[in-house]
Amino acid sequence: MKLKLYWQIFIGLAAGIFFGIMARGLGFENFVVDKVSILGTIFLRGLRMVIIPLIVSSIISGVAGIGSAERFGRLSLKTLSYYLTTSLLAILTGLALVNLLRPGLGANLGLEEVPEELKAGAQKIGDTLLGIIPTNPLEAMVKGDMLPVIFFSLLFGFFITRAPQPYRESLTNFFQGIFEVMMRLTHFIILFTPIGVFALMSKIVAQTGFEVFVPLGSYMLTVMISLAIHAFLTLPVLLYAIGGADPVAHARAMSAALMTAFSTASSSATLPLTLDAVENNAGVSNKVTSFVLPLGATINMDGTALYECVAAMFIAQVYGIELSFFQQMIVVFTALLASIGAAGIPMAGLVMITIVLQAVGLPLEGVGLILAVDRILDMMRTSVNVWSDSCGSVIIARSEEETELKVLRKRA
Repeated sequence: MKLKLYWQIFIGLAAGIFFGIMARGLGFENFVVDKVSILGTIFLRGLRMVIIPLIVSSIISGVAGIGSAERFGRLSLKTLSYYLTTSLLAILTGLALVNLLRPGLGANLGLEEVPEELKAGAQKIGDTLLGIIPTNPLEAMVKGDMLPVIFFSLLFGFFITRAPQPYRESLTNFFQGIFEVMMRLTHFIILFTPIGVFALMSKIVAQTGFEVFVPLGSYMLTVMISLAIHAFLTLPVLLYAIGGADPVAHARAMSAALMTAFSTASSSATLPLTLDAVENNAGVSNKVTSFVLPLGATINMDGTALYECVAAMFIAQVYGIELSFFQQMIVVFTALLASIGAAGIPMAGLVMITIVLQAVGLPLEGVGLILAVDRILDMMRTSVNVWSDSCGSVIIARSEEETELKVLRKRA
């Protein structure tokens, strides 16, 4: 019997961890980092190769298929409302846990040097928000700037519906045809996911080991518990109560995409698998997925927003700085805005922390406290980001009265 894809990916993930541990124990971690990791790089390059044409064709064909301006506006409002609500719930969950557990009190940690990219990136957040409107859409596509590409694609798809016949039908069929071809190419690349996951995980474990996590154990535990509450309680309740879906069935449908998100630590790189899983496994229509998921992979960062809040509060506790209720609300608001505006910036998670720290007057050097464990936490928060996007697509599809969903709960 042929193993299902999610089992293949799980085996690849577990084998990668074991191989990385063995490599580190036997002293050939350099071989893993330099040679084996090439397989992971090839896999990631394959995924990134299809992202832009897949997003452009998916959004344009999906929006063109929506038809009316009224439905387009309604779908936009629902999507943004869901993203803001879940991100805010995630941040408040992290804030409650970090105040309850107080992991930074009495922590004796050494500061690592803060990368220069963080200081440079923090100054560009305003430009990123302004850059949503592209001056040259083709240049944005070449550079892989997701927000301007999405913005242009949404407008182009909408105004196809305003074009006269026969151009409207021709353009709709043209982009629908490109989307179908890109999905078949995506399916081909997905076949190599277990190999890519194995290579990526073995490299991460061989590079870091587990020793770096001990001094920051309480901080990691706080982040992990907060992420778990949001992923296993908040989002499933919304999915069950509002979307009428079975959270377990939906998690099973999304398993391959979630494990890939954990391995790659990139919502954008995982987007091809997310689109495939939500459409083919969960049964959400292309009209919804093509709008909700590309936008979510760029601006809906529940796990990241939660992480920024916990990290900022942890740094304040380490330095012995007591933040007032008002300052903590500033942290919440800034983390919410930063999670939307920081898409496309290198080291985006860490860049957002610098923005939050600056908003409440905390030292930027505090980022050096948490650099050692950022990679593993990045993998976890990315999985939560993708999980939230997929839950949102089901909830919005249900609100649009789609009846072909495969993950609806069975009524007694």
